[in-house]
Amino acid sequence: MNTNSQKLTGKIALVTGGSSSIGAAIAKRLAADGAAVAITYSSSPGKADEVVHAIEAAGGKALAIKADAADPEAVRAAVTQTVEKFGGIDILVNNAGTAVVAPIDKFSMEDFEKVFAVNVRGVFVATQEAVRHMREGGRIINIGSVNSDRVPFGGGSVYAMSKAAVAGLTRGLARDLGARKITVNNVQPGPVDTDMNPADSDWGRATLPNVALGRYGHTEEIASFVAYLASPEAGYITGAGLLIDGGYAA
Repeated sequence: MNTNSQKLTGKIALVTGGSSSIGAAIAKRLAADGAAVAITYSSSPGKADEVVHAIEAAGGKALAIKADAADPEAVRAAVTQTVEKFGGIDILVNNAGTAVVAPIDKFSMEDFEKVFAVNVRGVFVATQEAVRHMREGGRIINIGSVNSDRVPFGGGSVYAMSKAAVAGLTRGLARDLGARKITVNNVQPGPVDTDMNPADSDWGRATLPNVALGRYGHTEEIASFVAYLASPEAGYITGAGLLIDGGYAA
């Protein structure tokens, strides 16, 4: 590790959904910046272990916790395990999310409940539990979506609604927690090359005309933005919805 850039030394982070793609990149970047990092996963223990091993091999501290974001008790337990393992929590990254794309007249109630259980209730529960342990100057960083502002495709209404709820929660929490000097921000990625949304796919190719830069984003780019918001340099940013979308919403 490059100790010259470890601005998060002594900090403790929890990244939900941290076993792959954006979550894994965030966990590795926060660890590279000096934080001890716990990640949650729901169904990929092998990938979670790979993230932990990568962090530890670079000299960092990491912990993988099985916790489905749709299960409130599992989410609360993950916060507790993080605190017990590392001694507290300074940074919460609400990254776990899911998406279902379907016409509104065919959208099942089961899928509706799933999207909101993970994307909204999971964020609420993790935040509620984390702030009970979070010290002054903590950071809460939600991973929202540009689709809360713009949905240039059919079938995305419920997903957009869930991410719009996160945007509203972010603004309210910034007021609730401001007196404790805890910042709360909403990172809103555009199209990013991930396991679930690969750039090299029919959907990816159809999306590119909507991106001003003409390419998908990389997970490391999202991670660097999150790392900045977690750093002391971002102490005056709170309640913000911050696009990182290659001009998708321009």
